[in-house]
Amino acid sequence: MRSPSPLLALRQARQQLLETGQCPEGVVDARLARSWHRSVAAGLAPTARVAPEHASSHHLRHVLASNHALLAHSRPVMEYVFDQVRQSQSVVVLADSAGMLMHTLGDPFFVDKAERVALTSGASWAEAHRGTNAIGTALAERSAVEIHGSEHFLERNGFLTCAASPILSATGELTGILDISGDHRNGHAHTLGLVSTAARMIENRLMVATCKRNIRLHLHVQPEGIGSVAEGIIALSDDGWIVGANRVGLALLRLNVGDIGATTMERVLDVRLDDLLSRHKRRPQLPQQLRLHNGAVLFAQVQVDASVLPGISRFKAVRAASAAAGTPSAGADALAALDTGDARWRSAADKARRVVGKPIPLLIQGESGVGKEMFARALHASGPRRDGPFVAINCGAIPENLIESELFGYVAGAFTGARKEGSPGRLREAHGGTLFLDEIGDMPLPMQTRLLRVLQERTVTPVGAGKSVAVDFALISATHCKLAEASEKGAFRQDLYYRINGLTVTLPALRERSDLVPLTERLLADLSPDVPVQVAPDLMQRLTSYPWPGNLRQYASVLRTACAMLQDGEYTLDWAHMPDDLLDALQAPFVGAHLVETNTVQVGAPHALDAQCAAVQAPQSLQALSQAAIQQALEATRGNVSLAARQLGISRQTLYRKLSAASV
Repeated sequence: MRSPSPLLALRQARQQLLETGQCPEGVVDARLARSWHRSVAAGLAPTARVAPEHASSHHLRHVLASNHALLAHSRPVMEYVFDQVRQSQSVVVLADSAGMLMHTLGDPFFVDKAERVALTSGASWAEAHRGTNAIGTALAERSAVEIHGSEHFLERNGFLTCAASPILSATGELTGILDISGDHRNGHAHTLGLVSTAARMIENRLMVATCKRNIRLHLHVQPEGIGSVAEGIIALSDDGWIVGANRVGLALLRLNVGDIGATTMERVLDVRLDDLLSRHKRRPQLPQQLRLHNGAVLFAQVQVDASVLPGISRFKAVRAASAAAGTPSAGADALAALDTGDARWRSAADKARRVVGKPIPLLIQGESGVGKEMFARALHASGPRRDGPFVAINCGAIPENLIESELFGYVAGAFTGARKEGSPGRLREAHGGTLFLDEIGDMPLPMQTRLLRVLQERTVTPVGAGKSVAVDFALISATHCKLAEASEKGAFRQDLYYRINGLTVTLPALRERSDLVPLTERLLADLSPDVPVQVAPDLMQRLTSYPWPGNLRQYASVLRTACAMLQDGEYTLDWAHMPDDLLDALQAPFVGAHLVETNTVQVGAPHALDAQCAAVQAPQSLQALSQAAIQQALEATRGNVSLAARQLGISRQTLYRKLSAASV
């Protein structure tokens, strides 16, 4: 969109779209074509005089109050940006997440023109109201865009050139749009870059302000880059979960928005949280050199507010207790710290304790999000190898072309792009500790063969090496699949299945557990160690009845978000603190949400949106519940798979897999 097409060609292209429903190829790019199609679908005509959609003074006051933090942190940046474009007859505009203009700074000469097309506070510039324009199109595309002259769908806006960029929250939600609009005759090639940089500045200011109660890592590939607008910022809970990140931070850690709230720091960085904090305590201003599990080096500066320190100390005390010398008793080990009373979970823990420290591989089964890795880490911390490494590998997340070098390592010069010093590989990194193979059912068959040989011979041969290296680790595997059935069908090697299945334990889904109330209390104690937080009784009743398709991962994420919604002086989570998408499901009537037997909870499924599901009078099957929840999440997010997966508390890969299974 940076190179405007000739005026006549654009008008002809728009006319062809109106007459045939198709844009001519080569005249407009794909993003502009999509926007024009949306404008037509909204019932707009290029030559029509559209009545400005303008908020009432009461509604505008409400919008400004709801976006107080965004406005407060945007105004100084907007003033700086306006100083850069002051002589170009432009206005700098801030819009909310619906496209309503909230604040403008403008060149007096240009303001009159801007006001004639409703470029003022309270006006809506969503595409449905104003057609293709930078604010509305950036909102629809969730990316920075530039709309020049006649690229605007409405001809009366053709005198404008506009560049806009989304402003994202620490959890990846779109909170607003920053825009620079001016006379198309004065357009500048650097305007899009300027507005994008300014949006990043606002995002960073917002993130620091909203994550004051979190541990923050400020990251860059060079130590001098920390503190600049190009730095990555990661917010951590006091137990090491990544609960917020800016766009640069996600890119540096090779993560996406769906990983926020579902990933621990130790899964991506080769450092323990307490070690990171200990280094920070000794030299707080010195950037630390960290390494990703793929070998990439980053520099990080830790920032911790004083109010967070007591919670960190509590977490470190729990870890220290779990690492006490000798085999811990069942009442004092790390597994016991996770036990909140469910009989099935406790039975799985008791069985696992009996094999810890023995050469018996453990296979953990359970749905996605039930806490299989958390269980495995606690078991590792409860056994004699607790001082050794715990190496977690997600077998379904490593690209197939990298899995061999990632697992087995490689020697220097083994292939193009290899590090000159080589790599030991994840299996050798687990030497002396525990190897955790998550989602092992997703491992490609060729790699299953090589892994089987490693487990049989207890040696690893790096890529490009002619000599094997001995390895010694305890093996824990996990899967949401039924590996016995997969092995019978040939989808998983039967001999490998027998090798990893020394003992199988199954963790119950959250809807099947009888301990949701004490589990909630433990999660809240972890999330708010300094202030006791409780849940309102009627809300707790509905939380207990909800089927939680994303299991513990989803539930912990919901509680974390709800705690963040608490105002100063509030200590009780209530309906107002719940996310909007979950609120609708919780407040809908439930089917069969009641106790049927002692220690047995009947699964309660929310009414689906269609009449067919609403007519169901008996509890649905697990698969039906799962598919109904997925369908509801996709409808609520208008087909946005990443956002739907985040709301369900599962990975995007898992959601795609469930959708594929449903279509078979």
